[in-house]
Amino acid sequence: MSNAVLVIDDEDAIRLLVRRALDRDGHEVLEAGNASEGLSLARARTPAVVLLDLGLPDRDGLELVQPLVTGGAAVIVVTARDATAEKVAALDLGADDYVTKPFDTDELLARVRSALRRHRPGGGHAPAIDGLTIDEQAHRVTIDGKEVHLTPKEFALLALLARYPGRVVTHATLLRELWGPAHIDDIEYLRVAVRALRLKIEANPSAPTRLRNEPGVGYRFG
Repeated sequence: MSNAVLVIDDEDAIRLLVRRALDRDGHEVLEAGNASEGLSLARARTPAVVLLDLGLPDRDGLELVQPLVTGGAAVIVVTARDATAEKVAALDLGADDYVTKPFDTDELLARVRSALRRHRPGGGHAPAIDGLTIDEQAHRVTIDGKEVHLTPKEFALLALLARYPGRVVTHATLLRELWGPAHIDDIEYLRVAVRALRLKIEANPSAPTRLRNEPGVGYRFG
């Protein structure tokens, strides 16, 4: 797999803007103006990251998420669609991140760098952030070297989120993995667990820095 970034967007101006930003950041850039070109380039060049628009002229961008992820790319959706249902669908299909237009290029570059770190060999799991470390084998969490006592469910929630640092994990995914398929609509289970976990791992639970909320979508670690 290359370290290239593939931009799939039918707007020439957007591709130019993103290309210039990625060039300045030192990335190799590939471009496609529609879904067919994008999939062909992804198969031929195996990019590390794909910036994917959803409003493509020949196919809905959501249909590209799974094949791109299966091909090994980290997919960041970059689109004008801002409905929560669209975000949840993209993330559940395997997208790493979701950015709405208009976007700040510096923020987009930061998300690309984060995706590259997560998908680099040996870099997919970040067990520590801001002084917090997670030892899944020992079932142990420490903050600045001091052990934090979590319930089994709290530990499972934190460990699951920490496997995808900086990436939103949807409510449905968390509920399915931790409580089972019969509870994917029981959002209050998750809210109670998150509140309890924040009380133990956040310096200020009302302004969390480790366990963040993506309203209507899910939670992210870091």
